[in-house]
Amino acid sequence: MQDDEFSLFKTQMHGVKPIKHDRADTGKPKADRSRIATLREAATQRVESTKVDGLSDQFVIDVGAEDELHWSRDGVQEGQMRKLKLGQVSFEGSLDLHGMTVEKARDTLWEFLAEAARLEVRCVRVTHGKSARMDGKRPLIKSHVNTWLRQHPQVLGFCSCLPKHGGTGAIYLLLKRTMLDGRDE
Repeated sequence: MQDDEFSLFKTQMHGVKPIKHDRADTGKPKADRSRIATLREAATQRVESTKVDGLSDQFVIDVGAEDELHWSRDGVQEGQMRKLKLGQVSFEGSLDLHGMTVEKARDTLWEFLAEAARLEVRCVRVTHGKSARMDGKRPLIKSHVNTWLRQHPQVLGFCSCLPKHGGTGAIYLLLKRTMLDGRDE
């Protein structure tokens, strides 16, 4: 009986070539550290002019990875901001800026806010991330988003999200609704 199983096995293995190496292919190539360093350096390059969108990089408020963000325009009710911080204002849209350069993040954010204003959206979530950089400096996109949103005319206020929505790596953003002028301010 054993000979029959062995011959059956040999028949089934006919034409199969043995593997020449004993290492498994994990499918994930090792990170190219020099390429990553180049990309990070390119992401930190600043353009010394104010863009047409009005979001200036002349002064960026540096924030830490775990710092909670909180800001509101004059006239926005404290109760509304408290509800936002507690996640009681449901967000109707979400944007993820992870892995983008500063310029790409700015353009994407500007377009997203323009679309939200067009659709009369009241609250959105923006995920900026919070990863500390290899050079030991503070999170780049998080710091820029914190600065830009204070300059955007549609933004009434923002605060860091609840942990289930991204914690200090994301913010809830309260937006002005143009059709309902007078109600939001």
